[in-house]
Amino acid sequence: MNTDIRRVVITGGGTAGWIAAATLAHQLHGLIDIVLVESDEIGTVGVGESTIPPIRAFHRLIQIDEQAFMRTSAATFKLGISFEGWRNGSDRYIHAFGILGKSPWACQFHHFWLDSLRRGIRSKIGDYCLEFKAAFENKFATSPQSRINYAYHLDAGTYAKFLRKFSERFGLRRIEGKIKGAEQHPESGFIKALVMESGERIEGDFFVDCTGFRGLLIEQTLKTGYEDWSQWLHCDRAVAMQTELVGPAVPYTRSIAHEAGWRWRIPLQHRMGNGLVYCSRYMSDEQAIEKLRNAVDGKALNEPRIIKFAPGRRRQVWNKNVVALGLASGFIEPLESTSIHLIITGACRLVRLFPFGGVTQSLIDRYNKEARTEIEKIRDFIILHYHVNEREDSEFWREYRHLKVPDALAHRIEAFRERAHVWHDDNELFGVDAWIQVMLGQGIEPKHYHHLPKVMSDNDLRRLLASIRDEIAREVEQMPKHHDFLRSYCPANDVLMNASGENVASAM
Repeated sequence: MNTDIRRVVITGGGTAGWIAAATLAHQLHGLIDIVLVESDEIGTVGVGESTIPPIRAFHRLIQIDEQAFMRTSAATFKLGISFEGWRNGSDRYIHAFGILGKSPWACQFHHFWLDSLRRGIRSKIGDYCLEFKAAFENKFATSPQSRINYAYHLDAGTYAKFLRKFSERFGLRRIEGKIKGAEQHPESGFIKALVMESGERIEGDFFVDCTGFRGLLIEQTLKTGYEDWSQWLHCDRAVAMQTELVGPAVPYTRSIAHEAGWRWRIPLQHRMGNGLVYCSRYMSDEQAIEKLRNAVDGKALNEPRIIKFAPGRRRQVWNKNVVALGLASGFIEPLESTSIHLIITGACRLVRLFPFGGVTQSLIDRYNKEARTEIEKIRDFIILHYHVNEREDSEFWREYRHLKVPDALAHRIEAFRERAHVWHDDNELFGVDAWIQVMLGQGIEPKHYHHLPKVMSDNDLRRLLASIRDEIAREVEQMPKHHDFLRSYCPANDVLMNASGENVASAM
């Protein structure tokens, strides 16, 4: 397809559609014409009430005001994820978004911490992370000078509406209506137009598929194919509901393991998002609903909703003149809150590789390679949480312990177990501090570690560790409570605080 790409059609709204719209409209304003087609009659699953820190870089890129966005979407701050019961059923650790200690060039800080334990200097690895300590004490503060690293919990429905208004300022046009199908070029198979139920044709040069699990263009029309990952990720169902907020919102997501999966709790300013992820081989839908109902606090704001999914990815997320984003491109359960991130990186990748002079195979191949590498590395990080466990209470967890994991993950686990070695590859989302926290939290105890710390005396090592801990403690001591900072910085709009919520599955 060697014609100039001028007309871009985004099929589907929701979080994926409006992130794509905001990114393209802001970055390519004046270079392309964009329309977004969606129907108010079609509900969205929603993606991600819980986010990770790169969303802040995205907001800076397209110049979104943090306080305005947070007020509109009743957002709270997020410093990490509290994993409860994942190791043995009664444990807890926090995967915080910060840096652990201070590292020399030759090895990471955790080697010094491991050597301190050998010497009888007792402390917790989280004591050396600002975000961990702030989360643990339910404190938060930020400013232009702050070094704290954070993300958000947000209302996915109102976030999409916020992005719609933002996108329309840059000339994006929204078309209301249901899509009946797509018209293809008889020889190339490229999409020529959307065919609406009204009979209208919406022509385009390039299409972005944000139609959720059904993948209207990428799968139903182009028959791209799907790579199933259920041999590694056994959970295939979720049930979600919203409840009234009981008590102050904490600055972290809770991920609570149960006998057949895990449960999330995502606090917003005006309600609590709740959900239960499970494997249908070990838990029925009825059991999952009952378990979630019994676990939530506060009055239910809607009925529980079951979502079925197949973990995996499209074999190509860019096929012909279609790029798929969000659930249309694939799905990894929201254990580490990567759904919105993958939409953002997919949209930004499209801007970087945009086919202005026409679609070429080299662009398609590059886009797909980057997308494949990114999601496979996230997949392996998710598998780690399940595979390394000591739980004996159910076959679900015992089965995971004996799972044959992808070779790259097996190599990472062995390297950490043998030498406490951790690394960060190119185009990889999670850094060394994330891998360290999860591997230690899940119970991997390294047999050996780097010898560099041995050049320090006991007193020098003790003073070094104490100085790091004390600096963090002083900074956290000065922070207000999370809910107090929210009230002063970004109180939610009154209309949201009085609403009962609509996107029952938006944590997905």
